[in-house]
Amino acid sequence: MSDVLSERTDALRKAHSSNDDATDRQLLLLIGLVVVLASGVAAADLWHAIDHPRPIPHPGLLALVVIGAGVANRVKVYVRTRSSRNGTTWGEIPVLIGLVFLPHVWVILGAAIGVAIVKIIAGTALHRAVFSVAKEVLTASAASLAITVAGSMLEPGTLAATIIPVALGYAAISLVDDLVFTPVIAVASRSTLIQVFRKDLGDRMIAHAVRLATVLYVVEVLASGASPLLLGFVPLLIACLHLWHSQQLRTKEERRSWRDLATTTEELSSVELTQVLHVAATQGARVFSSDVVEIDLTASGIDRVVRAHGSEVVYDGPGPRKFAGVGAITAELETSDRSYQAGELVLGFHGRVKLNEFEQYKLKTFAAALCTAIRNATAYAELQRLNEQNAYDAAHDPLTGLANRRELYEHAALHFQGNTEDGVVALLLIDLNHFKEVNDTLGHAAGDAVLREVARRLADAAAPGDLVARLGGDEFAVLLVNLPTPALATHRAKTMLATLEGSVSVEGMQITVEAAGGIALAAGSGGVNELMRRADVAMYQAKRAGQQTATYVHAQDPADIGRLALGGELNRAVAEHEFVVDFQPIVDLGSGEVVSAEALARWHHPEHGYLTPIEFLQTVERSGRLQAFADAVLDQALDASDLWREAGFDLPVAVNVSPRSLLDPRFPETVLARLRRHAVPADRLIFELAETLTLSQLDVVGKALTGLSEAGVRLALDDFGTGVTPLSVLSHIPVHQLKIDREFVGAVQTSSEASAVIRSTVDLARSLHLTVIAEGVESEPQRQALWSLGCLAGQGHLFARPMSAARLLATLQRGTAGRPGVLATSLHEGGAVVRMSRRRSGGSGRSALPHLPA
Repeated sequence: MSDVLSERTDALRKAHSSNDDATDRQLLLLIGLVVVLASGVAAADLWHAIDHPRPIPHPGLLALVVIGAGVANRVKVYVRTRSSRNGTTWGEIPVLIGLVFLPHVWVILGAAIGVAIVKIIAGTALHRAVFSVAKEVLTASAASLAITVAGSMLEPGTLAATIIPVALGYAAISLVDDLVFTPVIAVASRSTLIQVFRKDLGDRMIAHAVRLATVLYVVEVLASGASPLLLGFVPLLIACLHLWHSQQLRTKEERRSWRDLATTTEELSSVELTQVLHVAATQGARVFSSDVVEIDLTASGIDRVVRAHGSEVVYDGPGPRKFAGVGAITAELETSDRSYQAGELVLGFHGRVKLNEFEQYKLKTFAAALCTAIRNATAYAELQRLNEQNAYDAAHDPLTGLANRRELYEHAALHFQGNTEDGVVALLLIDLNHFKEVNDTLGHAAGDAVLREVARRLADAAAPGDLVARLGGDEFAVLLVNLPTPALATHRAKTMLATLEGSVSVEGMQITVEAAGGIALAAGSGGVNELMRRADVAMYQAKRAGQQTATYVHAQDPADIGRLALGGELNRAVAEHEFVVDFQPIVDLGSGEVVSAEALARWHHPEHGYLTPIEFLQTVERSGRLQAFADAVLDQALDASDLWREAGFDLPVAVNVSPRSLLDPRFPETVLARLRRHAVPADRLIFELAETLTLSQLDVVGKALTGLSEAGVRLALDDFGTGVTPLSVLSHIPVHQLKIDREFVGAVQTSSEASAVIRSTVDLARSLHLTVIAEGVESEPQRQALWSLGCLAGQGHLFARPMSAARLLATLQRGTAGRPGVLATSLHEGGAVVRMSRRRSGGSGRSALPHLPA
């Protein structure tokens, strides 16, 4: 068990011991007070009897008083409480009758003797026996005083002289009995005086009335000298009333017990094992009125025992079980078919207790409910442990225990989303020098040992809040946060790399670890990928220079230098029409028919050849020539649409649009004007927008996109699944299509995660009535896998590479197996699908991408 649990158990044990000691002291003080008062009263009665001796007029009646008081005290209506088995008696009847006809002192002493004899015969504990005798003396003395005072104030021989003293005597007995007994029960059961007094008050008042009536009837018969036969039915009446009262109390107790059991069973429906055990232990004492409840889970393989005294858990820790003996009742915690055993439930009583049939059934029901609750909580805990383990494994490197690449990217993405307050953030990328030699010379086991030692040193040297990750192989990364100034990144990096300088002992050999590190400060744009790229550039600069560390500098970034050179050539490129557009067909994965085409811009550079948008788009966006570039691409795309439509292929054309273009308030009208000039319906144009937009960008471009959508232009979300806020994108702009990034398509056959992403994308699109297009379909198995996941359209080298508009037209006309417009064989079974050709003879027909079924 953990230290926390041990400390809690010690605290529980000390608290319970302290509470028990305090309760015992209070009980002893109360009992002592009662005994002292009774001793004084008894001494006064004895002195009065000796000083004023009086003969006993009816010795037989005195004997009946002694016997009746003892028997009535023994024959009780029992109701089990937490402290003891107590109940109501009929001892008031013989005492009051004796006080009417006999000298009071003999009645008081006789009743005390009768109770004492019964307690001795029953083997009652000494302190309880003394308390019972003392209480009998006090109640009888109080009744004696009330009868004497009332009798002296009334005229003898009248009916009132009989009824009023007896009634006052009975009231005195009941009052003193409550004053003596109620505090003792309240302390023993840890209840309040009001709670004890009010319990079953209505039933007690009825019983008092019946007893008083019985006493008055017997007294009247004896006083009037009537035939003793009139008293023959009194014992039968008392027996009937006793049985009726017993049944009333038991019925109420059973109802209360069932209510408690139902409430406790509901409270057991928890998934936390500790809560289940504590509720069962504390509520079990209330349900069964036991002094102790223990739950022992040893049988289920868990070394744990929970013990409760009353409503307090006093122990929760390892076994063995403590409570046993004659006062212990054990119930097995097992299922009905005995397939699962959780342990044992023990009810502890101070003294031998035998459960009746009802209590045994109740215990069996409670044990079954507790067993089910323990099994459910245990299963939930195991499931939670597995989920936590899976989550940990998904975010950590199995060899070193460090965070993996995925965890690093997610952690760094929080900074770019503005969800953290980490001050200056930087990335340190570390690569071990000559690590391959360790694997080749000493083997992979030695290499793994080196990697684990490097991971340990880096983790120990990391500052609070920094994240150390292993990216793979011998490459590590450290996300540095909470940097007061950018210059501190270099100092922090050198400190961490210095920890690797000490030799590593592997198989008795001392190996020196050398490493190079690249440092990049988090940029304002570009996200995690750009930060990683810059750190990688800096790391290779350090390796080439033979330095331990290097910090990323824009001026030394080959990619930035290239973009700077291209920026000076943009004016010439626009004027000389060096920007050209190729087209890649988008195909129905099921039928193989071309349903649209994507326009892909290229820069036909006179020196560098064909450049892709990745190589020049940022340069164009940062220059003042973005609008001219966008116009040139759109014109060529619409010209191609005219060409295909005139040849009978009415294909929508998709054009990539930069968010910067949408910031221009004139952009929507410019697009619509070009559509009118080329006589192309608006729904034949699709704008593709990168999913990596930020929320602030979405708020700005949303108005322009809504206007274009209302005019009929459709919108596709490109590279879906690679951004960080896809649902936010869908909620801000009127999307018609989702394009799955080629990274997931390429891994659809080998990665369950990629398949899950594609399936969830298809399900999302189906619920939103959107089209899903897969990018980068390279093989027939990929096509088959995508089709099985519900993706209906795709593009990639399997069908055709990007080509000019004229060449695409020729490809469409040629088709496959004599079927124009079809670039792949159909996946449908013969005759299962009726396909309508998209080829037309006129110029008014339209075609559309296949839509997912609702």
